Amino acid sequence: MNEGHKPQDEAKPAASIYSNAIDTDEARAAQAAADRSADLGPDKIDIDAMKITQNHERYTEADHEVWGVLYEKRMRHLRDEGAGSRIFLQGADVIDLNRQRVPDLRVVNQNLSACTGWSSHGVPGYLPAKSFFAFLAQRQFPTTITVRPKESMDYLPEPDIIHDVFGHVPLHADPVFADFLQTYGKAALYTNNPDHTERLARLFWFTVEFGLIHEDNTMKLYGSGLISSEGEGHHALESPDVERRAFDLDRVCDTTFEIDHYQPILYVLESFEQLRDAMVDYAERVLDEAGKLDELPALTSKS
Repeated sequence: MNEGHKPQDEAKPAASIYSNAIDTDEARAAQAAADRSADLGPDKIDIDAMKITQNHERYTEADHEVWGVLYEKRMRHLRDEGAGSRIFLQGADVIDLNRQRVPDLRVVNQNLSACTGWSSHGVPGYLPAKSFFAFLAQRQFPTTITVRPKESMDYLPEPDIIHDVFGHVPLHADPVFADFLQTYGKAALYTNNPDHTERLARLFWFTVEFGLIHEDNTMKLYGSGLISSEGEGHHALESPDVERRAFDLDRVCDTTFEIDHYQPILYVLESFEQLRDAMVDYAERVLDEAGKLDELPALTSKS
């Protein structure tokens, strides 16, 4: 079973997990702002209105325990057994992820912004697709701050802080991946072509969520859905039922996906530069068609 962001979806209800972390008037107001943003044009979306304070002291000991158990379990596979991308593991160290406590976004951002200018910000639940892209376009990541309950440790259908911060944010410390993700956000935000919207959703799914990469002559995990899921991570690398295809952007964008079972098709990068450069070429076409070519970000990680 899979968990992850599905950026082609429109507005959805707030996260179904009850949590002190989002049981605030601020969170309810932010979710209302997010819901209203579904009807706004790209340049009218106010991402600041959707942000909420993390209130780290609201996490319970059970929250910290769930985080710690899953951190330890996944790092055993990713670091100790060598399954995780070296770039991901370096990023996890940079932002100071550790077993002891649920990450504090203030600490994460202090370390992250110095590397790439990216930052992570708490949101109360699901955002409309364009609002999600508006965050990415400004080098910001909307982060679900809830922690899954102990009885759902191995699978949760919606994102939580384990999926979002553990799974996604370490790669935001890499300049090449950081440039790719902002460029992706700009293209997805400004296109009004439904074909591009669908193709970009597939690209996100097969890279950001379920991507593999060759490093040191070995296949590694980097997509958040693989990084944060024990079952999906092992299946991606070990199952004989997975077709592992060489990355080609147009082929990726033409490949449909289903969300209710382990992925039968995955795409393998040779480097993050390959992903970034392919995205820049595609974004030029998308933004030019939308009359927004001036929105194409300047790369900070040119080879």
